[in-house]
Amino acid sequence: MQHIIDRFISYVIIDTESDASSDTTPSTKKQLVLANLLVKELKEMGMSEVTIDENGYVMATLESNVKHAVPTIGFVSHYDTTPDFTGANVKPQIIKDYDGGDIILNKEQNIVLSPSYFKDLLQYKGQTLITTDGTTLLGADDKAGITEIMSAMEHLIKNPDIKHGKIRVGFTPDEEIGRGAHKFDVEKFGCEWAYTMDGSQIGELEYENFNAAGAKITFSGKSVHPGYAKGKMINSMLLASKFISKLPKDEIPEKTKGYEGFFHVVGITGSIEETVVELIIRDHNEMKFKKRKEFIHKLTEKFNKKWKGQFGGDIASAEVKDQYYNMKEKVKPVFHIIEIAEKAMIELGIKPLIKPIRGGTDGCQLSYIGLPCPNIFAGGHNFHGKYEYVPVESMVKATQVIVKIAELTALPK
Repeated sequence: MQHIIDRFISYVIIDTESDASSDTTPSTKKQLVLANLLVKELKEMGMSEVTIDENGYVMATLESNVKHAVPTIGFVSHYDTTPDFTGANVKPQIIKDYDGGDIILNKEQNIVLSPSYFKDLLQYKGQTLITTDGTTLLGADDKAGITEIMSAMEHLIKNPDIKHGKIRVGFTPDEEIGRGAHKFDVEKFGCEWAYTMDGSQIGELEYENFNAAGAKITFSGKSVHPGYAKGKMINSMLLASKFISKLPKDEIPEKTKGYEGFFHVVGITGSIEETVVELIIRDHNEMKFKKRKEFIHKLTEKFNKKWKGQFGGDIASAEVKDQYYNMKEKVKPVFHIIEIAEKAMIELGIKPLIKPIRGGTDGCQLSYIGLPCPNIFAGGHNFHGKYEYVPVESMVKATQVIVKIAELTALPK
């Protein structure tokens, strides 16, 4: 267990925050620090075909140790961390034999990780937790996944009596800004299927995710001296505010769960003359997803119709772009890959939690470019913020799940 702790900490102290405003891949050069470290470690542990391409995608092979034909499978994780919260100067704290009470992350700033608010903590009483110091995120999303894949490959290399087919591992940049699979070479990876190790609590097994789109609505205004503005000024910021008020008030992240979709305003920038509202659209159901996108366009048209007389033309424009789709459609035809993962968990005494992802992973995009790729738990909680933590025992179990999937896939039919 200490080996996994040491490996995980060596990864999270490296700042790998991605940047959506950048047009390079990786979006930040600092991501390559960890990518190159992984290349070095993969070579040292005895993996073959270890490569890193010009875009920072790392791949490696563990050759089969059986004579019969076995499907080539893969395991994938991303090494960037979200720009939503700082990932610089991460100082992990290790809480041994967690007692079920409050955890003081930062005494000076009175930052407390409490089970009274984060109830999932209570299921890890008696375990070893790794937390932040309250000033950064932790980076378990997805450096826990990387730790587990690396540890599983190392275990298989050191224990050749465990039979397995050819295994490919892949580590990607920029997943947190939606680009993790954009330049992933599926043909080079050469797998029949793969798994992302990018879920949360122990037992999660996911093959459904949101259909996702991003929308940008631009409102135009007319600036006039406020003392002489009656009947003349059009304040685009107020138009944007009215637009937001017309969105379904209960269909937001704070009020939805499970399969329920939402509209989520993620940014507003503006002046009297022009205001831009950015939002994301999410729904598991394909038809509902389509209707949500249509709603944005129709609402924009209503604003244009209402203001055409005073403004003299379209006062608003909406740009809606699809981001990714529900991987369910690509996984269902090869559902045995879910059954293998489920069986692996059961044999290890883990209760599978098969549920939809309220988000996306590299796997959903990979599934649509030829690599069916469901998602397995990596163990962390409270991603993208200072309350992030991961139970070490969950990382150990995830490592064992990878090994067990390799074993089950290699069983003679």
